[in-house]
Amino acid sequence: MQEAIGWISSLILVLTIGKQVFKQWKEGSSENVSKWLFIGQLAASVGFTIYSWMVGNWVFVVTNSIMVVNGLAGLFIVLHHRRREQREQGTKEAGGGLKAERA
Repeated sequence: MQEAIGWISSLILVLTIGKQVFKQWKEGSSENVSKWLFIGQLAASVGFTIYSWMVGNWVFVVTNSIMVVNGLAGLFIVLHHRRREQREQGTKEAGGGLKAERA
């Protein structure tokens, strides 16, 4: 019964966080999402994975390993969106300057 509770809880956590990362990717925006959220999650998940492996808790080894992948995906998406937003902002500013010169 203890293992079942652990695995079910693990599934809920992974699905919940995974859904958020998928939403960011699908919507094409990471507005109001800090890259530090994912950096912190990565650091914690790596530490918890190592700790869980050392104490032989396979529920947490698997869960935190998946959370490392999820954290990497989330961080990649946030950074991708930030770069795209910076490029678009630069394009708008450059375009605005050209229009002003033509007028």
